[in-house]
Formats: sequence, structure tokens, C-alpha cells
Amino acid sequence: MNRKTIKRRDFLAKMGYGSAALVFSSRFLSSCGIGRSRPNIIFIFSDDHAYQAISAYGGRLAEVAPTPNIDRIANEGMRFDKCCVTNSICAPSRATILTGKHSHLNGVVDNSVEFDGTQQTFPKLLQQSGYQTAIIGKWHLKSDPTGFDFYQVLPGQGSYYNPDFLTSEGQIRVDGYCTDIITDKALEWLKNERDLSKPFMLMVQHKAPHREWSPALRHLTIFDDVEFPEPDNLFDDYEGRGTAANRQDMSVEKTMTLNSDLKVKPEDKDAPYYTRGYYARMNEEQRQTWDAAYDPKTETFKKANLTGKDLLSWKYQRYLQDYLGCIRAVDEGVGRILDYLDETGLAENTVLMYNSDQGFYLGEHGWFDKRFMYEESYRTPLLARWPGVIKPGSINDDLVSNLDFAQTFLDMAKVEQPADMQGLSLVPVMTGKTPRDWRTGLYYHYYEYPAVHSVRRHEGVATKRHKLIHFYDLGEWELYDLEKDPQEMKSEYENPEYADIIAELKLELQRLREVYQLPPLQPDKEKV
Repeated sequence: MNRKTIKRRDFLAKMGYGSAALVFSSRFLSSCGIGRSRPNIIFIFSDDHAYQAISAYGGRLAEVAPTPNIDRIANEGMRFDKCCVTNSICAPSRATILTGKHSHLNGVVDNSVEFDGTQQTFPKLLQQSGYQTAIIGKWHLKSDPTGFDFYQVLPGQGSYYNPDFLTSEGQIRVDGYCTDIITDKALEWLKNERDLSKPFMLMVQHKAPHREWSPALRHLTIFDDVEFPEPDNLFDDYEGRGTAANRQDMSVEKTMTLNSDLKVKPEDKDAPYYTRGYYARMNEEQRQTWDAAYDPKTETFKKANLTGKDLLSWKYQRYLQDYLGCIRAVDEGVGRILDYLDETGLAENTVLMYNSDQGFYLGEHGWFDKRFMYEESYRTPLLARWPGVIKPGSINDDLVSNLDFAQTFLDMAKVEQPADMQGLSLVPVMTGKTPRDWRTGLYYHYYEYPAVHSVRRHEGVATKRHKLIHFYDLGEWELYDLEKDPQEMKSEYENPEYADIIAELKLELQRLREVYQLPPLQPDKEKV
């Protein structure tokens, strides 16, 4: 046993895991059908795609807005029901996936920080082991991609229409719709640009369905006649929760804008609606299609003169029409890639995973966006297909995390997992052989405050049933019992019946802080 393996075993022991959580031996992998040639890996990654908006997860939107192609991954592979994030915001999530480390160690604690591309990442390790690596789509880490043989990525947030791409040879602009173009580029690379002598790892990273939720022109009206069921807590008054929930700035009612977000066209032709953003980006033919779709909606809205709860309900419907419209093109793109893999025979030795950088609120608690450790933004969809290894139609409820992806990809490729990575390989979980000593708690930390949406800094620990959240700048704690209160409507922190559970979770929180090498908390009272 080499020194790295010993070091990793020591780390897992500190985490509370025994030898069963170590990387499986080649002998075990062979017995599970993983002893053949190293698989290709395709990681399809969307931005702000809520698990509630994937019909494989069921829920109130499953019948009215199905995602049949994404569902194929679940039907032919595994659906993970307890996949969570370490920090529910775009850039930190991406950095965690690349490095297998929490935000405080990879350096990207919030969206303002530039990713240090010189540090260790799983694409670099795959590259060194003989894989050809590529990334196409949204990058959102400020620095140039490293560890990739090929990249074409969006600058910053990117544009839905006629987007620019950064390449190793400079910046280019491509006419069309961003989601379609990313899929086109991914298929072009698979068909004509990869080295057929090497296994590959391809990251296909969509901008959609990020705000301001601009669908493909062919999808602008697909949900016009659909009445989306409202979440039970759309009109949440936040009673029973603390300062953070009451003082956020991410409500559909107050924060969501009529013009940019909901496409209500202003009369003033010099308004930002026309001079910047998606409308300014379109050509004249595209604008004509856009106007034909949104002008009638604007006219109907203005005539209605809505107020109060009626206005909030209308905003919710308009929001979902565009948000789910964006997802339709993503789903179509997933279908195109699945079809290509199946038709060419590549599927037989290709792992395909679908994930989002975090969850998203679709009106729950009256919100949109993410950031909080509350369930809708904390949980992220994860679906995986690996023919011959993952049993079709599998459902898993183990506590897994985007912290685990780097080591999972390395394990699939039979590359040694570095001792300083902080997650666990999901390969044994995917084979249906979850180690008996698998983790029972997950650590979370959100840092970005003051910032857009005014979500307070907090850390926390979650088990399958309970969630303890510490808003440390505020000096406030919240506890939720997900079995009794799955919508997290009332904190039980002051309930004496939960005193023992709170004590246990605080000990677990402290243990995880030590294991993950968190620096001491420094509450900033000036930011309260």
C-alpha cells in the first residue's frame, strides 16, 4: 500500500468511514463489470435546473412539463434523490466539481473570485492518465480553462441568442440559440474532432435555464395554454423562521422584474429592455418572432391591471412559462446526444451523467434563485447511465454531493484519487453496493453576503431527516425535521423536544469543520 493510499485511509477514518469506503480494488471492479476498458465520460451540466423541473423526479410539474430525454437517463440508469451541493451558487459549485474540495480550499467562495487554474483538477489528472478532455458551454470561472485538450466556452454568463465563445484561438460569435449551439458543438467534437485512440471526458455545460430565462424562439409559446400548479407555500409569510428568510431579496412578488425577467415590453424605446440584454442581441428576424410571441402577452397583462395575490400568481405563471421553455431545448439536446451514443455503439462504454450547479426555487416560499440551505436550492438533480454497470431504473437515496464527482470520474477511469480530495467515489453506490459505513451527514457553507438577493452567510449540517443551519453573522440557528416538515416551514430550534438532536448535530457540525479544515468562523457584525 503506497503513502497516498495510507493518507486517504487516515482521512476516511477521521470522517467516520471504514475500509469499505475506500476505492474498490481492481478485482472488485472486474466483478461488477467495470474491469473492461476505461469508459468514456460525458458530463451534461445545466445552470439552475431545479429537480422539481425534471419529470423523472415527479412532483407538481411532471405531467405539464415533462422532460422525456433527461428521464431516459433515469430509466436506463440511476436517479439520485439526495444529491446536495456544498455551496449553492454558480462559480463555487463549478470549482468544487473540478477540484473535489470545499470552497475554502479551492478558493472560490463566491461568484466574485477568479478560479486558480494552476491547481489540481480531475480533468488534469484524467489528461495525464491518457484521456482526451474537452469542455463546451458555460465556464463561469473568470480564468481560462486548464486541463482540457479542447475548449469553447461562454464568456461570463454568456448570451442566449447569437452567443460568443472563447476558444484557444480567440473569441468567436455563432448565430442561433445557445443551448442548441452547445449541443451542436458537443456532437461535432464527438463525431469529428476527438482522438479515436483515446478514451474521452466531455463536459457539456449549458447556460440554460439561468435567469433571465429566454427560451429558444421555437419554444416561446409552448406553455401559453398551460396552468402550472402553484406550490403550497407560494404565499409564504416566513413565520416560524428567522431573520434570513424574512429579509432576503429573491421573491417572485418583489424582486422579479416585469420587463427583463417577465418580458413585459415597456413603451419607452430607450429602455434597457431594448438597448441591452437578450433583445439587443437578436437580429431583426429573431426580434419579429419574439415580438409576435410576447406582444400579445404584454397587452393582456396591461389590460388586466392585476394587484396583490393575483399579480403574484400571474408572475409565477409567466416565470415558469419561460423557465420551463428553456429546459425544453436542454432536454432536446440531451436526447440528441443519447441518440448519437446509442446509434454509434459508443453508449456501451460511455458513462453519461446529468447534473445542475445547484437547485432552484420555482415559487416555493414565494422565491426564485438559490443560495439558501433550504431544500429546493440545496438539492440538485443527478442522473447517471452506465450500461452494464448501473442497473436500469435504479433509485438511490444515499447522501451524495457534488464534492464527490471529481473522485467518481477518477475512479471510473481507474486513476488514483488524490488524498487531498474531500469527497467519496460514487462508483460503489452506482453498482448498488453502497458501503455500510457511508456518510450520514453533509456539510454546507454559503459565503456571498452582502450581494445580490441578500441571502445571509450560513453554514450547516444535513442528515437524511434533519437539517441544522447556523446564520453566524446573525447569531441565529434553525433546525428542520424533513420527515414532519418537508417544506421547511417552521424551525424547531427552540423546541425542547429536539434538544438531543440539536446537540448531536452541533457535534457533527464541529467534527466536519475539523475534517474539512475549515478556519474558525469570524462573524461580521457590520454586515448584519
